Amino acid sequence: MGHKTRKGVLYVTSFFVPPLAVYLRRGTNADFGLNVLLTLLGWIPGVLHAMYLVSK
Repeated sequence: MGHKTRKGVLYVTSFFVPPLAVYLRRGTNADFGLNVLLTLLGWIPGVLHAMYLVSK
């Protein structure tokens, strides 16, 4: 899969399942735990955090 295609898939995944996108991009670390927490507190913060991490 090309770099742009992979990033596009991660953006779509971050919209529907934010922690999965963070896990695929970063693995299990503090970013993943924070994203799970943000998603549980409110879906929008989890999506924004995941999209931010995918864009880095």
